[in-house]
Amino acid sequence: MKRISTPRRSASLSSQLVTSLRAHIEAGGWPVGTRIPPEQTLMEELGVGRSTLREALGALVHLGLLEARIGDGTYVRASSELQSVMVRRASSAQRDNVLELRTVLEEYASGAAALRRSEDQLHQLRELLADADAACAGADRTAAGSVDALFHRAVVRASGNDLLIEVYDHLGTALTASPEGLPWDAVGAEEHARLHTRLVDAIEARDESGARDAAAAIVQLTRDHEAEAPRAAEGQ
Repeated sequence: MKRISTPRRSASLSSQLVTSLRAHIEAGGWPVGTRIPPEQTLMEELGVGRSTLREALGALVHLGLLEARIGDGTYVRASSELQSVMVRRASSAQRDNVLELRTVLEEYASGAAALRRSEDQLHQLRELLADADAACAGADRTAAGSVDALFHRAVVRASGNDLLIEVYDHLGTALTASPEGLPWDAVGAEEHARLHTRLVDAIEARDESGARDAAAAIVQLTRDHEAEAPRAAEGQ
């Protein structure tokens, strides 16, 4: 049977721009969570017209890589379509299911990190612990949450499992974020910090079992904290 010949045509300028901007985002040129430059700046830098730029940005919004916020500009939502889909799915799941998934990923990653971590990775974990203590002391919930997310990503990276690292990075803050930034009381914050120190100590000692136990305990503490917080608020 004679095959139907495919029509030949060059990609439109907006399609080429979508490909270029997507590659820029995937390479970390615009990190997730940051606001991209204003339209006029991009038009001048890229040498394209307003309609072409808006068409390309609209396509990236549709793909889930960008998010347009009325009156506030356009922000990077995800580094790839896969990340966008996974974050959206995790964000819509029951919180218990998210925490169970986090336990599975972080418990395994922590055990692997204890066996495979490098001295540089261990040093980074110690630095992030210090940063977390400073953020908590300053009572800045946003900063504390950001450092905590960086810490757990660093543990996963120390596992040396590229596929696990990619999955965890794609899920991003959907795994580590606490609903509405629930504050920790003094006792909970102290236990949270103690468990993180215990985890790093186990990774340093190459104690696979101890690292897995500490990682599971951290997620369980988060689960208990999130369950208790609404009841504590009702009792005030």
